[in-house]
Amino acid sequence: MSYLILPKGYKPLLDMRETELGIKQIKEFFQLNLSSELRLRRVTAPLFVLKGMGINDDLNGVERAVTFPIKDLGDAKAEVVHSLAKWKRLTLAEYHIEPGYGIYTDMNAIRADEELGNLHSLYVDQWDWERVIRAEDRNVEFLKSIVTRIYAAMVRTEYMVYEMYPQIRPCLPCTSELHFIHAEELRQLYPDLTPKEREHAITKRYRAVFIIGIGCKLSDGKKHDGRAPDYDDYTTPGLNNLPGLNGDLLLWDDILERSIELSSMGIRVDKTALLRQLKEEGEEKRLDLYFHQRLMNDTLPLTIGGGIGQSRLCMYYLRKAHIGEIQASIWPEEMRNQCEAHDIHLI
Repeated sequence: MSYLILPKGYKPLLDMRETELGIKQIKEFFQLNLSSELRLRRVTAPLFVLKGMGINDDLNGVERAVTFPIKDLGDAKAEVVHSLAKWKRLTLAEYHIEPGYGIYTDMNAIRADEELGNLHSLYVDQWDWERVIRAEDRNVEFLKSIVTRIYAAMVRTEYMVYEMYPQIRPCLPCTSELHFIHAEELRQLYPDLTPKEREHAITKRYRAVFIIGIGCKLSDGKKHDGRAPDYDDYTTPGLNNLPGLNGDLLLWDDILERSIELSSMGIRVDKTALLRQLKEEGEEKRLDLYFHQRLMNDTLPLTIGGGIGQSRLCMYYLRKAHIGEIQASIWPEEMRNQCEAHDIHLI
């Protein structure tokens, strides 16, 4: 089911030529800054991986991967990636990357089960990054330091856009004003709101927010949002001794008048957290898979990593109302017609 917001009085600030140039400049500038901030080497990423090895990500655990048979490999099948959280960790091991350094890549994916709308598309493009850490880095203060450095790159990029297009005024808070809050604290702050409504409320207040503990059960027995149990660590005690060493970075969007998630990231599971989270979800059978065997056999490094939405970031910087103004995808005809009626031209 599609979901569309039509902002009142919206009119694009840039024409299609200016938009395409802006997309190019944003992507080049931001990835250079991200690489410098976190000491990341660019690597080439796969579009698909072998099915049944535990390498593809399960996201919330219900999304179907696009699958196809491989003619030259007998009964083997490939899956189009959802994201590259596990693949990156395997790659760091193969490259023998030292602690304090990492990799990033352009990740392109197909998510066939997305509910299409202003922010969601069948096509996903993001910077996937992963960095090797030490055992002593597996704490919430280290997580916050990495989040702050990524946000600093976002602030610099926004100013670059302003230099290109002065009609687009900067609106991100300074780095020191990035607000951190745990999902449980957020629930207690807005007990009568849904998780998504809580996100909108807190982000409208602070404009840039990182919510910690995505995937862990809150005091009401529910999760703020889902996470696959075998990449982010959402059960180890972190902020104010509440569970979780991961989270989502949200920005307030003045065009849509709502929060938008720009990045999901976290310290990855070690053996202890993996066993705990698989047991909690009743997914111990995954321990037989290739990726999980590698982790349990101590042949994968400890890491932190995440993904940063490329089209969403460009959409935010260029003050666009629909992700289809940034990327080429497939949209319902009714949605296209509604957008056209409001001067929103989808690529």
